[in-house]
Amino acid sequence: MRPEQDDADSLPRRGAAGMEQAADGTEQVTEGTEQAADGFEVDEEVQHALDRLTLLINAAEALSSTLDVDQGLRRLCRTIIPGLADWCAVDLLDDRGRLRRLVVEHRDADVTSPGLDEGLLPAAEGSAASVARALLGVGPVLLTDFPPPKDTDDPLYAREKELFERLAADTAVVAPLRARRQVLGVLTLARTRSEAPLTEDTLSLVEDLAHRVALAVDNARLHAEARHTAERLQRSLLPDLPTDGPLDVVARYRPASASARVGGDWYDAFVMPDGAMTLIIGDVAGHDLRAAVMMSQTRNMLRGIACDRKEPPGKILARLDAAHHILYPDQTLTCIYALVERLGRDEPWLLHYAVAGHPAPLLVTHDGETRFLTGGRSVMLGVDPEGHRPAATDTLPPSSTVLLYTDGLVERREEDLGRGLARLRQHAAALAREPLPTFCDEILEGMAGGGSDDVALIAVRTAPPHAGPAVATP
Repeated sequence: MRPEQDDADSLPRRGAAGMEQAADGTEQVTEGTEQAADGFEVDEEVQHALDRLTLLINAAEALSSTLDVDQGLRRLCRTIIPGLADWCAVDLLDDRGRLRRLVVEHRDADVTSPGLDEGLLPAAEGSAASVARALLGVGPVLLTDFPPPKDTDDPLYAREKELFERLAADTAVVAPLRARRQVLGVLTLARTRSEAPLTEDTLSLVEDLAHRVALAVDNARLHAEARHTAERLQRSLLPDLPTDGPLDVVARYRPASASARVGGDWYDAFVMPDGAMTLIIGDVAGHDLRAAVMMSQTRNMLRGIACDRKEPPGKILARLDAAHHILYPDQTLTCIYALVERLGRDEPWLLHYAVAGHPAPLLVTHDGETRFLTGGRSVMLGVDPEGHRPAATDTLPPSSTVLLYTDGLVERREEDLGRGLARLRQHAAALAREPLPTFCDEILEGMAGGGSDDVALIAVRTAPPHAGPAVATP
């Protein structure tokens, strides 16, 4: 007898697949194999949850990367293709209640055509299209079949079916974009491959995604509305300019490109009783309603001080600083007060000015020579009401331009102030002979595009030699 061999034969043997083979040759699943199988299922569920979370995070980043609705939605579609869908479409209701297809993105860029697929859609009222149902709040809905319309007079259904057929949709999910208890539009996702269809399991993810899209669209619209209101308020506080006389005066204002706040930048111009032209530009610290209100009050206060009696610009700013210190003791602002006049028809134009902490005026001759006027400088208003406020006088050549501007025109976070001032001189020199409105428009476009601060500027151009009366107005 060979008891050791018999004992060995009676022991189960472990196979390569984690199975145990008994003495009678049958295989049994071991406890370790069951644990491995359970672990595999857990890992798969965890990976699925991570994939879903990653997609939602990427979608949120795409939507939050810009306040431009069209651009944000296009980035969103490119983010979820091809992971969640082979093509994607987003339709939004405009302010007149019309449905407009803003974005159609496909994994194959050559398949879609913005001019063909995007644009205004037929009316949704009474339509049997899935998009129309979604606008009523139905969904998200899984579509596995795309039958022809029962009613031949249903242009929206026909347009929807044509898109599904042309982009070869195999399955699709149509979801409403709901925010603040209203439907803003529709999100459509589609798969073209039958081996990887959209299923009922996808609906909860699409619903979550559609909710995020709707919130982003709603926030962008609220921001645009607030910015529009702020800009209208700001412009309503700015004055009308004198239009007659030998001096051309043009002003421009541009709000900050990425802000819905009002600002404290302002300009002003009016003619004194003796014919001298007053030019003012200022910048109240802050970007809120308080700064805008104080800007308006300061402008009116300065007008009253200037019209009370004609004094050198330095004394005018000193009186403004004293009044400002009483009314707004904790608020600062910068300002330029200037007078443009000439003593006789054959006399040159003179610029009398005082600068309180503000960027220096720029003089541009008809031949394109430029220089900053650096005289008459003192600290900003609201710092030292007892301080001396000097003034300066410069002679203005015929057909020359004086530009007053706020710091938002030349300041950039990524560059030194000196570079911004140098760019201003280059732009102004190239535009020296352009009409004054064109000069201001091009300066603003070339210097202030994409800036983070609001910008105000005012420019005055003297008449050619021996032109016009000796005062600023007839």
